[in-house]
Amino acid sequence: MFLAMDTVFDQCSIAILDSSGQVLSNHTETGKRQQTQQILPMIDAALSEAQLRLADIQALIFNRGPGAFSGIRINTAVVQALSVAHDLPCVGVSSLQAIAQSAYQQYGLTHLYSALDARMQQVYFGQYELIVDEQLGYSIMQPVWAYGSDSTEQLLDYDSQTALNIPIAGNGAMLLALQDQQVCHEDVWPDAVIIGQLGVAQFANDGGTEAAQALPKYLRNQAWKTLKEQGKA
Repeated sequence: MFLAMDTVFDQCSIAILDSSGQVLSNHTETGKRQQTQQILPMIDAALSEAQLRLADIQALIFNRGPGAFSGIRINTAVVQALSVAHDLPCVGVSSLQAIAQSAYQQYGLTHLYSALDARMQQVYFGQYELIVDEQLGYSIMQPVWAYGSDSTEQLLDYDSQTALNIPIAGNGAMLLALQDQQVCHEDVWPDAVIIGQLGVAQFANDGGTEAAQALPKYLRNQAWKTLKEQGKA
């Protein structure tokens, strides 16, 4: 059994899944103001609904980002604390990959860009295509390495144009300069089920990590800048 959580997408979302990715419990509360207060009671409620204890959980899965700094910090801190307290491995899942996976499930898209509004005139951005693992029975949107880049995830300025005329999913899609008839799906908003399904597949392939290695991915080195440092009043 796997416990998955997300507080990055302006929500508090908790899911429990089995090793095949089937959902045993799933609850999401929208809005980000109460995430710190919501997350532990929601985990307890999910475990109770699934008639499980943390001792029954095989691994903890969390949204590692990129995305909202406070949201990444919340679910990363909770995962690390639970991992240490209960000796459980952790699996970090990319928010951009989660957007791509959600777009595949919603719209059947097998090759696309993910774009998440990063504020400060930029979007978090990545390219993904469908890979089918017949042995494990998973169909997963996997990242494509950008030419000349050392990462599959990057920051793009608003009004940048994509190299390929393929669909863009995520709330940063319309912030880019679209090519002629390029399709956008701004409404794609993953929850903990998507995070969990990706994490289960990742755990099957690579295993998990200890709490000290369950690290967030911010992309922006100065994500913690004050409003004054960001040039805001």
